[in-house]
This record gives sequence, structure tokens and C-alpha cells, in this order.
Amino acid sequence: MPREAEPSLNEKQFVLQALQENLRLDGRELDQYRPLDLSFGDQYGVADVTLGRTRVLAKATAEVTVPYADRPLDGIFTIATELSPMTSPAFEVNRPTETEVLLSRLLEKTVRRSGALDTESLCLVAGQKCWSVRVDVHVLSHDGNLIDASCLAVVAALRHFRKPDTSMDAGVLTVYTPAEREPVPLSWLHSPFCVTWSFFGDEADIAVLDATWLEEQVRVGSCTISLNKHGEICQIAKLGGTPVDAVALLQCTSVALTKVKEFSDLLDTKLAEDLKRRDKGGFMAELRAENER
Repeated sequence: MPREAEPSLNEKQFVLQALQENLRLDGRELDQYRPLDLSFGDQYGVADVTLGRTRVLAKATAEVTVPYADRPLDGIFTIATELSPMTSPAFEVNRPTETEVLLSRLLEKTVRRSGALDTESLCLVAGQKCWSVRVDVHVLSHDGNLIDASCLAVVAALRHFRKPDTSMDAGVLTVYTPAEREPVPLSWLHSPFCVTWSFFGDEADIAVLDATWLEEQVRVGSCTISLNKHGEICQIAKLGGTPVDAVALLQCTSVALTKVKEFSDLLDTKLAEDLKRRDKGGFMAELRAENER
């Protein structure tokens, strides 16, 4: 399997020495994110997140299928990640790397297992038919901190997504096209986001937010905290590396809550702007007029 070219000893020492002096190569503070941009596609459920030079595209889709036998009253919700060789020479098609596996697991824990999406609302006919909602995560450019960017993209795509309206009449399920009825949003309970800290130094005493790819190759450990704007923690992932002091971890969680509130405000603002853009009187206004007639 191809490997990414590692930074030289001089580069590593330069990055570490700069961090010890509270300096970063791009001029940011230690607890500052790179410029963050979120945009939505013309189609519902497409979110494009740019975090510095890291770019992630998420697309949500839905289809009618049969529910799992052990969960007849629940719909199906899955997240699929893809890291192509176009992103980095270290990634290969159909050969998941450790980065891709960790990304997939953290997104599953943060979004699916935290109950952010109400899967019971996806049930159409108990034990027979339900909605299967799938989010595909495509990494277009990798310059560090894939987890935070991907999580924001997944949550944004799901909140932006609209599924076709349905009705049940005499045991017959009808799925309406957008021309017949306006699509309906998913039943969303809360918006969890990931905040990833990287630790540097022999004692892991330097905590850095939103590490670049170069910084990630130098760090001695990392910790991903997933929580919503109400301060409810969904999961904390400290996967190996140098041990971190508990007090430092609490401080990181406190800063993470502030950042999550900023993410939440950004997402709400962008969703409102997109709704306003779509609601100017074009296609959707025509559909509403047809429904009223």
C-alpha cells in the first residue's frame, strides 16, 4: 500500500518549536479554526464544506425498502465514506485505510448512534416498508481535520434534505413526486458536531484545534469530542497516543462547546439563506400553487 511522504526531521522540529512558542505556520491561534465555508447544491441534501484546504462533499438520498427483521418499526440510516486516490496517494479504491475506518466509525457514533435522526419516523408500513436514508461522504481535498469537516457536512446534508411525501390509503402506499406534493424534511432531533484536538510535546501539554495535515503528522495524540449546542456529549474518542491530563481534557471540552455553538449558528444561517434563495417564487412556488389548486 502506498504511503504518504512524511515530513522531514527539520520540518517536525520547526513545527514543534513554533507551537512551544504559541505560533502556528498559518498564523492562527492554537484554539482557532481555519476559514470555514458551507454551501448547498441545487438539489436537496447536497452539502459542500471547505475548511482551509480540506474539502468534503456530502450527499443524502432516500429510497423505500424493507426494514430490518429485528427493528420492524424503524427506518434504515447509513453513512458511507469514500477517500479516493485523487485526495491522496495513500488512499486506494476498495482498500480502506485506518484513516477511513476511523472517520466512518466516528461519524456513525456521532450522528447515527446519538439518535440525531428519528429513525422511527422513517417507518411507512410496520415490518414491510420504510425509508432507507443514506449519506455518502466524498473527501475532495485532504489537508487535515477530516473528521470535523465531514461531520459538519453530514449534519448539513441531512438537515437540508427533503424526502418525497407519502400517503397510505386502503393498505396501498403512494409515494408522491415533487410535482405532486412538496417534499418533506427529515425528523431531526439534535445537531451533533465533532471538535478534534491534537496534542504535542513529550507530555502532550500543548493542545491545538483544527490541525493541518503537517501538524497531524507531528502530533503525539488526538481527541475528538462530539456534542451538541446544549452541551450534551455524544462521545469522546481518545484513540491511543500519549496520555492527556484530565483537567486539560475538561478545558478542551469547554472550548469545544463554544465552537459547536458557532457551527450550529453557521448552519442555521446557511439553511435560512438557502430557503430564502429557493423561496423567491420559482419552481417551488409553482408547486405550491398546483397543490392549492
